[in-house]
Amino acid sequence: MNTNIDVIENPVLKIDNLHIAYNKSDNYAVKNVNVTVKKNTITAIMGPSGCGKSTLLRAINRMHELYPDIQTKGSIYLNEEDIMKMSSIHLRRKVGMVFQRPNPFPTMSIYDNVIAGYKLNGMRMKKSERDQIVEESLKSVALWDEVKDSLHKKGTFLSGGQQQRLCIARAIAYKPDVILLDEPTSALDPIATSRVEDLLVKLKKDYTIVMVTHNMSQAARISEYSMFMYLGDLVEYGKTKRMFTNPRDNKTEEYLTGKFG
Repeated sequence: MNTNIDVIENPVLKIDNLHIAYNKSDNYAVKNVNVTVKKNTITAIMGPSGCGKSTLLRAINRMHELYPDIQTKGSIYLNEEDIMKMSSIHLRRKVGMVFQRPNPFPTMSIYDNVIAGYKLNGMRMKKSERDQIVEESLKSVALWDEVKDSLHKKGTFLSGGQQQRLCIARAIAYKPDVILLDEPTSALDPIATSRVEDLLVKLKKDYTIVMVTHNMSQAARISEYSMFMYLGDLVEYGKTKRMFTNPRDNKTEEYLTGKFG
């Protein structure tokens, strides 16, 4: 048992012996990862480029399967249900994803971006139901007052920070259990970054958030738990405050003090 890995009781997510390779070889991008994630928290995944952070994140809703020749061993459980046995559509309703660069659907209005998941899955609703979902989702990301008079303009008309909040609204419109974010502020200016960080802290009361970040100070500011990955291995996992002040592994300390990465 790895004493650098804290175990969470009754986790919302449980990852068991996960290995992922992008080809038929044994050259794994993620190796033997075992981790449990606490409900209604923000968990940061840190580590140098190419260490497997994004691969691990995308495995949680099986986005990594979009690559050809992907090989996966091990299990991931969402509320004790094996995600490998779910349909990918059902899983991605439960586990939303927000990417590094804001990516509103360019041909869709702000309104249609928010409810895109319902439309793409052929779910028919009354206009009043659609209106309610759009308003609630945009209010949840503190965007409603900024766009309520422009709902039928394209999402790309918004600033970068507003676009990223729109993408988060799109992710939460389906009321998922978990939101995954892959470096969600790396393309944003400091003011927009601060707004997204404040938003994530508010959202954790309703959602479990797992985010990849290269920004160590961001992890320290907003996450309760942190993972440190290196060369595909999960080196250390535990409460962020403890990890930043008293890392258990030398590699973690070297990374956090800027000796590599």
